[in-house]
Amino acid sequence: MIFPCEKAVWYHLPQIRADLALELVKTGMTQSQAAKKLGVTPAAVSQYIHKKRGLQLHKSRSYRQEIKAAVKKICEEASSDDLRILVCNCCHLLQKDDEQTPADTNVTTTPQ
Repeated sequence: MIFPCEKAVWYHLPQIRADLALELVKTGMTQSQAAKKLGVTPAAVSQYIHKKRGLQLHKSRSYRQEIKAAVKKICEEASSDDLRILVCNCCHLLQKDDEQTPADTNVTTTPQ
């Protein structure tokens, strides 16, 4: 059995980071600046942008809107509590999307 937060750490958080990195760079931020904001390396941001990290899961409209809201907050230097809430909301939306996706299309293997 995989606990919900365990799945979040393996699958959803890398997806959220990838989507945040991509959106931050779209705002005109450099990869290095985006990396600093996300607390990851510039190499990780590059891998997110080139889809070498972070699964490419189905994303609902509400999830994409939540990512854009999170990026706006990050650019505005929001508090860590505000960001935590936004990331948790993104995670919940991905979990909800997983529940609505047929089982044969869900990711079921442990990441490397």
